[in-house]
Amino acid sequence: MKKLIQLTINDKEFEIAVDPNQTLGDVLRYQLGLTGTKKGCEMGDCGSCTVIMDGKPVNSCLVLAVQANRRKITTVEGLENENGLHPVQKAMMEKGAIQCGFCSSGMILSAKSLLDKNPKPTEGEIRSAISGNLCRCTGYQKIVEAVKSVNE
Repeated sequence: MKKLIQLTINDKEFEIAVDPNQTLGDVLRYQLGLTGTKKGCEMGDCGSCTVIMDGKPVNSCLVLAVQANRRKITTVEGLENENGLHPVQKAMMEKGAIQCGFCSSGMILSAKSLLDKNPKPTEGEIRSAISGNLCRCTGYQKIVEAVKSVNE
């Protein structure tokens, strides 16, 4: 039996009927068309489905949609504004930190969450913040450099 939930996603209000076993990631991708939230391992290991929920990065594959009821969600689509890309997105592009792009959404949101709390993180803090996000292309160094450059 479907349950009606309310979500604030990228500062927009939604009322959505979901199955009790539906993940937040599936609702974002398939019901709302927010395909920036990638589906990878679906076990919480890769971080490609990372979104920000109530200010903290979470793996949307591990959160049931009903658990997100009345929560505030930010997806990568919610970062761009009238001034263009978010500074983390710009830095990732400028530093060559995006290759295949599969991990990018999760990396960007994890980095944004860190920078919101700590605008001048150390390399160790950056590596810790993105440690739940796997990248098969870049070797992480360019990602770390991009995040470090945002507020320099």
